[in-house]
Amino acid sequence: MESRAGVSKQDIREQIWDYMESQNLADFPRPVHHRIPNFKGSYLACQNIKDLDVFARTQEVKVDPDKPLEGVRLLALQSQKTLLVPTPRLRTGLFNRITPPPGAAKDVLRKCATSQGVKNYSTPVGLDARVLVDLVVVGSVAVSEKGWRIGKGEGYADLEYAMMVSMGAVNQGTPVVTIVHDCQVVDIPDVLLEDHDLTVDYILTPTRVITTGCERPKPTGITWSKINCEMMEKIPILRSLRYREQQAGKDVTLQDEHRCFLQTRSQQTAPPSTVRRPRDPPQLESGSMGADDVPSSTVYIGNLPWDTRVSELKRALRELHTAPLRLTWRGPQRRAFLHYQDPASAQQAVSCLQGLRLGTNTLKVALARPQRAGDSAGSCAGQPHPDPDPTI
Repeated sequence: MESRAGVSKQDIREQIWDYMESQNLADFPRPVHHRIPNFKGSYLACQNIKDLDVFARTQEVKVDPDKPLEGVRLLALQSQKTLLVPTPRLRTGLFNRITPPPGAAKDVLRKCATSQGVKNYSTPVGLDARVLVDLVVVGSVAVSEKGWRIGKGEGYADLEYAMMVSMGAVNQGTPVVTIVHDCQVVDIPDVLLEDHDLTVDYILTPTRVITTGCERPKPTGITWSKINCEMMEKIPILRSLRYREQQAGKDVTLQDEHRCFLQTRSQQTAPPSTVRRPRDPPQLESGSMGADDVPSSTVYIGNLPWDTRVSELKRALRELHTAPLRLTWRGPQRRAFLHYQDPASAQQAVSCLQGLRLGTNTLKVALARPQRAGDSAGSCAGQPHPDPDPTI
């Protein structure tokens, strides 16, 4: 297919989607509009990745959760490579590691490669995990032989890559592969590309393996001036990464920084008594609560540095837009408890605070639960503890 002169990215998307539907090239789910389109022959196109030396050398591969990439996810699992899949819309973090059951047969691996399998057989990967991605596989709506890429318009693939750069998980030498139908390979005007757009090194179709030779630099990190307040609210891990980069002295000014500042100010109008110190008897006193009294809207913070002040923790929480309704301070025990309005707010806070550092310490963050009967001796009954397997 050839794209018309003077077109926009959205024009090219609509052209591809309309053509695939009209020619019956699309496959489930349909219609393909506003999606990374699945297409007939996607499994065959995925098989071509076996011909790439970069795949053979790969130990750790990140593959998007799009339906047409299911074949690559299966090949990665069958080759016993570490498979990382982004969380849907980055709501609860960046990656999930797909972990099949020991000795899984091929039919089980097939399930693991599906969107449902990604949910059932995955474990979250925190910001502090030592992730080094050898290969990135993304879906596309359109791509050119030069390596220019157009996604579905929401920017998640570009943002995921930028976040991986920020984490140190990828670098300029990390190859990027996309898998598309032949009709999705089109001319894309150079003028449409922006600095934050991800380019690709290899294009796999049912009939071709294209090496783009693209020399355009890939994104070097998160372009904060392209991030707005709404995105910061929807993607908690962005707040953690922004806090880290701010601490490192980088410019993290947002697209609508002033509006975000006003929203933050309006959220910090809690009365002075919201922070409880030991002299003001905290709600979560040891031995004073039954198992049903600690709400699931409470978050445990552990491994605080010995010399941390409550004001330092409060400042970090404000920076990450995760200030609780109430904070119980247990500084001498190097921990604190954050009380939120509801379980959903607590879950979001847990996700956002993963990897948070104060001083040289990485804090332990988890949903709180009471000590249950039969738990290990030496802990006080009713004492809130981090849930060992929080759902995030």
